[in-house]
Amino acid sequence: MSLSVKILIAVVACVLLGGLSGAATVSSIQTWYINVNKPSWNPPNWLFGPVWTMLYILMGIAFALVWNSSNENKDKAMFLFYIQFGLNMLWSMLFFYFRSPGIALIEIVVMLFFILLTTNAFKKIDPRAAYLLFPYIAWVSFATFLNFTIWRLN
Repeated sequence: MSLSVKILIAVVACVLLGGLSGAATVSSIQTWYINVNKPSWNPPNWLFGPVWTMLYILMGIAFALVWNSSNENKDKAMFLFYIQFGLNMLWSMLFFYFRSPGIALIEIVVMLFFILLTTNAFKKIDPRAAYLLFPYIAWVSFATFLNFTIWRLN
């Protein structure tokens, strides 16, 4: 299978799975989250969809680069990716569906740790894949601080 096909498969999978996670939480965003105390620097709600879509695209490309590699450690790196991606999906459920910023805060810290592990593993296989995850690290770091602040305000 060519790299282009792997990129297409990985990007579509990441965007669809991320979209499913977001779709499961829409009702809470429109009801519960609108009434949650948030900091003044909280991004507008419309920004989250485009940002996450771009991050899922970058994640998919990064995954495909590793998947396409012949490196003997790619299976471990891909497994770490699956873990952090699962944690990514779980965070939305904990924060929005279960309306639990405190539990979500603990979970997002674990998620960030696994994103860093994944990035490090990707770097050893294809540095381009690691660089593609840098915006994801930055956004989840910001989201962790936002989650913390919302937890403190509520």
